[in-house]
Amino acid sequence: MALTLFDLDNTLLSGDSDHAWMEFLGDRGIVDAEKFNRLNDQFYADYLAGRLDIHAFLDFQLTPLAAHPRAQLDAWHREYLGERVLPMISNRARALVEDHRQRGDLLVIITATNRFVTAPIAAELGIRNLLATEPEENADGNFTGKTVGIPCFQAGKIQRLRDWLQLQHLEWQETMVGSTFYSDSHNDLPLLEAVDFPVAVDPDPTLRSHAESRAWPILSLHD
Repeated sequence: MALTLFDLDNTLLSGDSDHAWMEFLGDRGIVDAEKFNRLNDQFYADYLAGRLDIHAFLDFQLTPLAAHPRAQLDAWHREYLGERVLPMISNRARALVEDHRQRGDLLVIITATNRFVTAPIAAELGIRNLLATEPEENADGNFTGKTVGIPCFQAGKIQRLRDWLQLQHLEWQETMVGSTFYSDSHNDLPLLEAVDFPVAVDPDPTLRSHAESRAWPILSLHD
């Protein structure tokens, strides 16, 4: 059983789910659209440039979650999923996931975006295993605005994967033999370098240059 890892945003999705979530909240008037869109765009530009302060970004992203009860957030997420996310899932992306499923691979989405935003998306794609940044919940199941553990970002993805494999009683060295990772972002170079078969998907310029120099496969999942 080969391990197949998928980044989510701009990889399996033709767009960025956390950026789209904040836009959705602004369009609904749930947050101050002008203020949040400006910050949202700046954080996204920082991410693309490889200079994102992940902790500042998570403080920004998780603040709206702490301001509303979980039931309301879940209702908004259902609307967001249908309106914003489903159009981002191409037939090619679904076919790629299905191809690896038919091979009997161990499928994992590994993403810096928080679990609240991404868990329903992983379910839509039929991928049970999700490694994401974890928002903290209180005893009532509502969000506190803080995170738990290591953010699933850059080198943090490797540590989170190591921890998860240990919980599955799987050895790192054995499991990584024949492993594949699909990603669009140079932020994922630490994990791309750690797998046997790194694949650049609609890559950013930095990752494309790196992939070309290393003769990594480059593919597009856009329909």
